[in-house]
Amino acid sequence: MKGTMIGDRHPSGRCLSPDLLGRHLMNMRFVAVTVLAAASVLPIACRGGDPESRYSQKLVIIGFDGMDPDLVRQWIDQGRLPTFKKLADQGGLHPLQTTHSPESPTAWASFATGVNAGKHNIYDFLVRDTDTYFPDLGMVRREPPKFLFNYIPTSRPKIISTRGGTSFWVTAGAAGVRSSILTVPVTFPPEEVLHGELLSGLPLPDIRGTMGTFSFYATDLSRYEEGSTEMGGILRRLVMDGDVATTELVGPPNPVIRQQLQALRAKSGIDDQDRKKIAELESQEDVRLPLTVRWNRGAKTATVDVDGQTIALEPGKTSRWIDLEFRINFLIRIHGMAQMLLMNADSELQLYISPVNWKPDHPPVPMSYPESFAGELFDRLGYYRTLGWAEATWPLNEGRMNEDQFMEDLYKAFDDRAQVILNRIDARKWDVLVGVIESTDRVQHMMWRLTDPKHPMYDAALAARHGDAIERLYRRADTFVAELLEHLEPGTQLMIVSDHGFHSWRKAVNLNTWLVQQGYMVVQGQQPAEKKLEDLFGGGEFWENVDWSRTRAYAMGLGQVYFNLRGRESRGIVSPGAESAALADEISAKLLTLADPADGTRIIRNVYKRDDVYRGEFIGNAAELQVGMEEGYRVSWQTTLGGSPQGIVYDNMKKWSGDHGGYDFATTAGALIASKPINTKEPSIMDIAPTVLKYFGLPVPNTYDGKSLW
Repeated sequence: MKGTMIGDRHPSGRCLSPDLLGRHLMNMRFVAVTVLAAASVLPIACRGGDPESRYSQKLVIIGFDGMDPDLVRQWIDQGRLPTFKKLADQGGLHPLQTTHSPESPTAWASFATGVNAGKHNIYDFLVRDTDTYFPDLGMVRREPPKFLFNYIPTSRPKIISTRGGTSFWVTAGAAGVRSSILTVPVTFPPEEVLHGELLSGLPLPDIRGTMGTFSFYATDLSRYEEGSTEMGGILRRLVMDGDVATTELVGPPNPVIRQQLQALRAKSGIDDQDRKKIAELESQEDVRLPLTVRWNRGAKTATVDVDGQTIALEPGKTSRWIDLEFRINFLIRIHGMAQMLLMNADSELQLYISPVNWKPDHPPVPMSYPESFAGELFDRLGYYRTLGWAEATWPLNEGRMNEDQFMEDLYKAFDDRAQVILNRIDARKWDVLVGVIESTDRVQHMMWRLTDPKHPMYDAALAARHGDAIERLYRRADTFVAELLEHLEPGTQLMIVSDHGFHSWRKAVNLNTWLVQQGYMVVQGQQPAEKKLEDLFGGGEFWENVDWSRTRAYAMGLGQVYFNLRGRESRGIVSPGAESAALADEISAKLLTLADPADGTRIIRNVYKRDDVYRGEFIGNAAELQVGMEEGYRVSWQTTLGGSPQGIVYDNMKKWSGDHGGYDFATTAGALIASKPINTKEPSIMDIAPTVLKYFGLPVPNTYDGKSLW
């Protein structure tokens, strides 16, 4: 994988002379934070001005993450999606075969590279360390910075993409095709794109290095509720002194402190003095900003003082973006931005603060190619969300935001992405433009329960108000495409693509608990504690009390079952070859008999064996089995992090009620709408990359698994 390079052009468009390039580098503030890392930064030779395009043809690809083909067809037939109907009449609406597993990172990586996961190495949102078995966020590998005397930075942090293969925009760019790549998943860290521009999407994190840690402050929180939620929130109780409360906004982990903690924890024979020092450092691990909340009870409003600013808040109105600076030490600052929402200031005060996004004109590390591109967009458009997971799913799931507030935030996230796409459409500096909006995925995750009376979280009263939430967002997508068409030059071809479809998630399944009951995984002693996202991002404990000397299989991620393989896992006991193949047959057969104890409903639709579905140089990183579940069932949140709580099947009582990951890929196709007919009845998401190359008259690599649709 290539390291990120600083662009060879100044924001003004002028080439950087060696002297100007040197001053440019010297003026860049050196930023180091363990969880935020950049790929290596190296200047490259000036190429001179980009030539005029040699291509007369133009192509736009708009991705709507999770857009389901059955819903599109239903609402087209009902006259709700007139723009999609117009395009479908021209070129057709098709189910678009997705990947094993049908997850966004896997599917979008195949979209970009034209190959299966065995060749691009992205199998799931999570990966595991084969030495420790601990889970970690996939798609990137992080190398922390280093410090002299626990103060002076001596090396930058690095983030390196773990995606293999070559994206079609890189291949096309080498042949002179100009591209604009906008918030496509699996594009962080940004790669160098000749004759192109790229704004990173997922997994670009928040300032804490997570997928979106929100903060919630309230006078009616008990001290027992304070702390981190299961899914990405920090809760703080507001204790009023008169009408004033003082608290803190938790920012990024301090990389200097983390370096000290890692050194102490790595020592052999930790003594009481070490433990005392570790506890002291843990209390200082996060950089925090003092926060003062002033409650005007009579007016039912509030003001918040933070980082030298006073923000006046009215209930139900989202604040402007607030610039924030977190001081690691005298040499290092990390810049971010957040918004506030006063949810209530009546009998109780409740305050929500969004995840702290990177500031696009001053990000901690590069988030675009050229590096200046994100800031140039900020100059043109003003503030826009930079977080890869831009929607407020976590606070709604944790009951700290209601459906009205979620939908308002969702529309803003959609519009943020849409305005970037329209701006670049009008810039006319592209031959192929690819823009992805993920709000279609998020609304289905959170609001599916209100379309499914069989779901345990179905609420008739809420359904009367928000039962059409998914349809409304699809209609918003249709309206956006209509607007986009008005901006396109005649003859520009358009493809609308989604990476997967959707299912109702009514019941959760603890795969590891099943493995324990079947004797494939052995747990000794006390039941491990419930896992949280904070454990994933904050170095929590995993797999407590698992006896690896007797464990043959373990589950992690969305339907992935790994074998404890000798020579791969540090404590592996299953031999590759015949023993592993026999175990795959045995577990697969048993999984296919798994039934819901409540009514005998079949839970597993299919089990896919690694060697049957993957080919390529990264196949050794794949799970031995990929479980594909039936409608209504999905692996539990605890299973994704390796947990094995009591019971195998239980009702999903979370608002996160629709899903796709861990379902059978054969029933979870995405959607394809093309402006001209395609040449097959069974298109695959791997077909998009070769279609683009052939459209521009370029040879399609023989390593591709996909075929051109035109």
